[in-house]
Amino acid sequence: MTEAELHKIAQKLRLEAVRMVYEGKDGHPGPALSIADIIATLYFDVMRLKPEDPNWPDRDRLILSKGHSCPILYAALNERGFYNPKVEHFHLRELHSKFQGHPSMHSTEGLDMTSGSLGNGIAIGAGMAYAAKFTGRDYYTYVITGDGELQEGVCWEGVNMAAGRKLDNLIVFVDRNGWQSYKSVEFTVGHNNIADRFRAFGWYTQEICGHDIKAIRAAIALAHENKGCPSCIVCDDIKGKGLSFMENDNAWHKGVPTDEQYALAQKELGE
Repeated sequence: MTEAELHKIAQKLRLEAVRMVYEGKDGHPGPALSIADIIATLYFDVMRLKPEDPNWPDRDRLILSKGHSCPILYAALNERGFYNPKVEHFHLRELHSKFQGHPSMHSTEGLDMTSGSLGNGIAIGAGMAYAAKFTGRDYYTYVITGDGELQEGVCWEGVNMAAGRKLDNLIVFVDRNGWQSYKSVEFTVGHNNIADRFRAFGWYTQEICGHDIKAIRAAIALAHENKGCPSCIVCDDIKGKGLSFMENDNAWHKGVPTDEQYALAQKELGE
């Protein structure tokens, strides 16, 4: 796909994620919109998948460690063809709906891991990557984590294990949007030197703009070429990216657009 085509898909996924929250009257739109370009690039350009066979053993895996941003993942799975017929109304977070507020792999086709309890994705991803090495399979495991989430100690246990096992089939994206549910990451921890920390653990680490499709593709290509250690791609992102009333406003960590705001979202993203 061209960069323009992937950008268009990312915008469509953003609008679908906002629609899910708007119709379901609950959810986390800001954290979902910040990773739309990463998700679009992975699912529509990079990852080896068979939508008709979600459990294909040789598929690439993705763990959405920041599970509350799942509307963007549900939108990608739907658009990629994992659901037949295509889902029209997701009933996000409703009782008995398979599209819950945090991903559940036992309820929803196409999910590789249940998430939502923050901090576990990197360690679980390291386990999946090690399993591929152990069984002689050549799939990649991708993890998307948040910068606030990296305050969890288990993240760094996984980072350490992955480096020690030389898991070059593990690629972690960090959504460095500068916010967490309470306040800014800098307010909480005093600094956000993520790349320095990953490099100190022996990871091949890149820093890019997480909304630049060309940069995302190039970084993934370099990560695939890298051998002997896991890769981290630190993405400078904007929370709520794509909507004028939502960008970089942490009030949209969790919230529901009004009728007027949803109409504006259709205008700004529908183009």
